[in-house]
Amino acid sequence: MAALSAYSSPWPDPNPDPNLNSNPDPNPTSNSSCVSAEELADQLQSIDSFSAMDKPDPFSPSIPQSNPNYHTPLTSPSESTTSTPPPTLLHLSFNQDHGCFAAGTDHGFRIYNCDPFREIFRRDFDRGGGIGVVEMLFRCNILALVGGGPDPQYPLNKVMIWDDHQSRCIGELSFRSEVRSVKLRRDRIIVVLEQKIFVYNFADLKLLHQIETIANPGGLCAVSQGVGSLVLVCPGLQKGQVRVEHYASKRTKFIMAHDSRIACFALTQDGHLLATSSTKGTLVRIFNTLDGTLLQEVRRGADRAEIYSLAFSSNAQWLAVSSDKGTVHVFNLKVNSGSPRNDKLGNASDPNFASSPTSSLSFIKGVLPKYFSSEWSVAQFRLVEGSPYIVAFGHQKNTVVILGMDGSFYRCEFDPLNGGEMTQLEYHNFLKPEATF
Repeated sequence: MAALSAYSSPWPDPNPDPNLNSNPDPNPTSNSSCVSAEELADQLQSIDSFSAMDKPDPFSPSIPQSNPNYHTPLTSPSESTTSTPPPTLLHLSFNQDHGCFAAGTDHGFRIYNCDPFREIFRRDFDRGGGIGVVEMLFRCNILALVGGGPDPQYPLNKVMIWDDHQSRCIGELSFRSEVRSVKLRRDRIIVVLEQKIFVYNFADLKLLHQIETIANPGGLCAVSQGVGSLVLVCPGLQKGQVRVEHYASKRTKFIMAHDSRIACFALTQDGHLLATSSTKGTLVRIFNTLDGTLLQEVRRGADRAEIYSLAFSSNAQWLAVSSDKGTVHVFNLKVNSGSPRNDKLGNASDPNFASSPTSSLSFIKGVLPKYFSSEWSVAQFRLVEGSPYIVAFGHQKNTVVILGMDGSFYRCEFDPLNGGEMTQLEYHNFLKPEATF
């Protein structure tokens, strides 16, 4: 269970308690003075709405430089020195609309815009500073932070709610075990532990729901972002099973997606479609989340692979898959996310419609193994093997954004009619000083 408390100091604690089992109160506190709904609404601002994130907040208390709780943030990219070695990357994640991404490092965190690529701001701490999870809330100043690395900024069992406009934490959630991941909506905070998931109301951090899962060290969880309908997907209690929570209708659906353990999954923005892959990494399956119907199955390859990420395009026409084979695949989807009860095949008369390639022997699929009737990707992009990559679709038509744990940023374009290799439009190493703008 989690303990909830208001964050008393307006600045990060330079010496967080590393003891993860010292939580004095295992029950969430319902009477929180952390932040009210009105206050939170007032604090939400776009990160693009003010140009100087490094300017002090005139309404925050004045903290002298000698204060032991004061951490000097390096907020302007131009302030970084070229002699400083690049930080170690601990975490990468896109925001909810894939227009930005966040990077957690052993010194703090950074926020980048995808198109055009540029560093928006960073927070580097002078002591400790390791951030193992940083989750954005669209493009606003509220983030969720969890410590990480060899010298974590915060305990690994705490979620810190950070207001970057004030450069301080406005709340925290404490747990008895390490936090594996955090997901944010405008109205909810979802915290994922290895075998439990907690759902909180964002306005007052009140615990609304808790879910038990099979061992989930990777913190797998996905939530819809549609207004008024919350769909949450997590591992079930059995190998290969996913659990789908429809909070609007108060329904729970269990789907046996694979025979092997679930390795990765992704949800469309509206929560209607779910893509899953197993630890084998050869097949990706697309399900209707409402009734659990298998709608489509596509093949990444024949040999075992570790799937790093799955991503739907905003209109659910395409699905991108990244793996440890150093490739990103784009598949054509034949289902209509807008009609979950009556999913339709893609319209072949549409000039942008591209059918997924199949084997030339698919006409005798009832005789030959299933491999020969598989649907293959319409486009691929080859990367350097050995580094995990996550992928999302860009805001420009038929573009894909790829982020690597080696600091690489790719923006690529694919032609759904011709297929084949994607065209690289842009490349940056966002960890190097010259990559800042």
